[in-house]
Amino acid sequence: MKRADAVRNRRLLMDAAAAEFAENGMEASITRIASRAGVGKGTVFRHFDTKEQLLAEVFSDRLEELVEAGRKLADADDPEAALFDFMTVGVEIHVRDRSFCQAAAALSRSEASVRASRERLADVADTLVARAQRAGAVRDDVTGLDIVLLLSGASQAVLSIDEAVPELWRRYLAMTIDGLRPQNARPLPVAAPTLDQFTG
Repeated sequence: MKRADAVRNRRLLMDAAAAEFAENGMEASITRIASRAGVGKGTVFRHFDTKEQLLAEVFSDRLEELVEAGRKLADADDPEAALFDFMTVGVEIHVRDRSFCQAAAALSRSEASVRASRERLADVADTLVARAQRAGAVRDDVTGLDIVLLLSGASQAVLSIDEAVPELWRRYLAMTIDGLRPQNARPLPVAAPTLDQFTG
C-alpha cells in the first residue's frame, strides 16, 4: 500500500472511530467503524493492534483539541473569562462525545499518547488557573488539575436527562464556576492530586 493511501486510510479510520465512539461509547464495534470508514476490518488492525489502541488515539485527539483551545486562550485579555471559556469547551467535548469519560477511566495509563496529552492538558490548565488567580478571580488553592477533573462534573450531572434538556449542563457548569471564586471560600478538605497521580 502506498504511504499516501495508508495515511488517508488512517485518517478515515480515526474520523469514523471518533464518530462511533461519540455516539455509542465503548460499545462501538470495529465492524461498524470499518464500515463507516469504507474499509475492511483488516485495514483497521493493520493500523491499530486493538480496539483499545484505537480508542486511545481518538481520546488523545480529544485531549489535544482541549489543549489547543487552552493555548489560544492563554494570552486573552481577561484571564477570568479565558479560564471559564476553557472549561466550557471542555464540558462541550464531554457532552458531545459519550466515550470521553469512559475512555478516561478505561484506558491504560501506559498508553504513551494519552499520557503525553494529559501532561500537555495539565500544563495549559495550570497556566490558565495561575493567570485567573493573579487577577483575583479564582481561589488560591485551586490547581490546573482540579479544573481538568471538574470538567466531567457538569456533563455527568445531567447524563440521565441530557436529551430532554440538552443545555442543562450549562447550569451545573455555572455552579462549578461560582465555587471556584475566592469570595467566602472555605479550606478544602483534601489536597489536590499530583501530576503523577493524574497521568500514571
